[in-house]
Amino acid sequence: MEVFCYKDIEQPSNLLLQLNSLRQENQFTDVLLCSESVEIPCHRNVLVSSSPYFRAMFCNNFTERRQTRINLHGLTSATLNTIIDYVYTGLAHISMDNVLPLMQATSMLQYGRLFEACSSFLQDQLDADNCLSMLRFSEIMNCNTLRTKAKDMARKNFYDVSHSEDMCELSLPELMGYLEDDGLCAEEEQVFETLVTWIRHDPLPRRNAISDLFKKVRLRHIHPTYLFQFIASDPLIQSSALCIELIESVRRLLFSLSTKYLGDSTGDFKPVWIAPRRCTYHDNLVVVGGRKNNEQTSREALVFDEKCQEWKCLAKLPIRLYKASYVALHSVLYVTGGLSTKSKSYCQVSSTVYTLSLKTNEWRMAQPLLEQRFAHQSISYLHFIFVLGGLGCNRRLTDSVERYNSMFNQWEFMAPMPVAVLYPAVAATNQRIYMFGGEDDLQNPVRITQVYHIARNMWCKMENRTVKNVSAPAVVMDDKIYIVGGYTKRVIAYDTKVNCFVKCANLKERRMHHAAAVLNNKLYITGGRYINSHDVIEDSDNFECYDPRTDAWTVKGSLPFKLFDHGSLTLTCVSQLGLTRS
Repeated sequence: MEVFCYKDIEQPSNLLLQLNSLRQENQFTDVLLCSESVEIPCHRNVLVSSSPYFRAMFCNNFTERRQTRINLHGLTSATLNTIIDYVYTGLAHISMDNVLPLMQATSMLQYGRLFEACSSFLQDQLDADNCLSMLRFSEIMNCNTLRTKAKDMARKNFYDVSHSEDMCELSLPELMGYLEDDGLCAEEEQVFETLVTWIRHDPLPRRNAISDLFKKVRLRHIHPTYLFQFIASDPLIQSSALCIELIESVRRLLFSLSTKYLGDSTGDFKPVWIAPRRCTYHDNLVVVGGRKNNEQTSREALVFDEKCQEWKCLAKLPIRLYKASYVALHSVLYVTGGLSTKSKSYCQVSSTVYTLSLKTNEWRMAQPLLEQRFAHQSISYLHFIFVLGGLGCNRRLTDSVERYNSMFNQWEFMAPMPVAVLYPAVAATNQRIYMFGGEDDLQNPVRITQVYHIARNMWCKMENRTVKNVSAPAVVMDDKIYIVGGYTKRVIAYDTKVNCFVKCANLKERRMHHAAAVLNNKLYITGGRYINSHDVIEDSDNFECYDPRTDAWTVKGSLPFKLFDHGSLTLTCVSQLGLTRS
């Protein structure tokens, strides 16, 4: 038997229109909802059908079941009118003038969809000036959707939020909860300045909170100069014995050059020091300088955008520097020395130091080297940069070593290398700098490992037949030093604890003058030169990745141009820059 199922899609809306007409004509209404001096006639069955609140009121043994006049306390007449109009028409006019009392009323009367409509409206109004007050309101109203959006806004826009009026009105627990958030998109220097501003807004009742708030600043990720020269001298910090002790603990740790000090530390220092970087910090792979397309020394600086899988341009180096050295310290790129090629007929060995931060994307001059040099190596460890060897102003191989102390912004000479070598593989770990191989002044490979003890300022050397690399980079991953190529396909990992070399997956070609960096526990190599199957040296634009877990290489694409003798390193930045494609 055939059955035709008819559904009138207009019936529900027509029924609602008729019920609203009956309400407006006061036909068949059986209850008055009262607020302030206003009485609104309604139908009990409509109210019961629209809300669990009224269903409980009129369908259970409450006194309101027998009453024809119901007083709804805490609601304005305008708010109640808006809700009743919504019940009978499905429409509600929401504005900034009525959204807060309307949201409170819909929460009480259990109109969930209208409650969420109010939440959506408030989410559209969110900005850096009001997100903290919206977050507080969402907590009071137990509105998860608004809470999530407001918290995300407060996390991502810390700089603007920290300058809002609402920031200074936070309670101490609210401020502590905000500042300890791992997802906060802020530099630790900004976190400190914010808590100081909060205390000074109302100093008498708040100044005793300095020690609790100071623990929320992740001291490990603050530049030592800022910590010891600015923070340590702040009157609020000076007024707190605990804050002074935390800063002194950092000072002792840095001067000891050993994380073993953490094992002996007590009290509040260890949790403050080992607190991880906030997750909104991003590591970025940066390539800078070198010889481009075998034509001329490059001023280019590029950053790899992992999301788009493409290279983008940073500000160009101020001058062309041939065989400069590149190193990162405190999320700042340092370019040291090099051969200044201002013109084809004039070259000068340089002692200049240029710096670049992803935050500003601007090059600046820093404290110069003590000695002019090029074709040298540089490495960072804790708050130091070490510059090793290279060719001096007389174009001769030098064994000199100098160290930059970022705490005092000064360079100083250290103990020279036992054997002066050119183009060794260099890495630093566990208080030591390891220098593998290289070549002597006659361009002969040197089969030695030279080790510098940072705290003792002493060198030792070890002959090792495994070492035979020239112009090979080295990186540290999982307490192992990886030496990549160097006129060979070979990749080896040196375990410093057991003094043992382990062979890893080979490169595809014999590679040299390339660069390497670690990003997200993987090793990335860029450019360089390679020896093809016909024993001819060619320049490369290769971009490859090595995963130590699988012991395998993966091609990641290519550089925008062929490049060698360049720098490749990892820089950290809080926010993404607006950069141009290469």
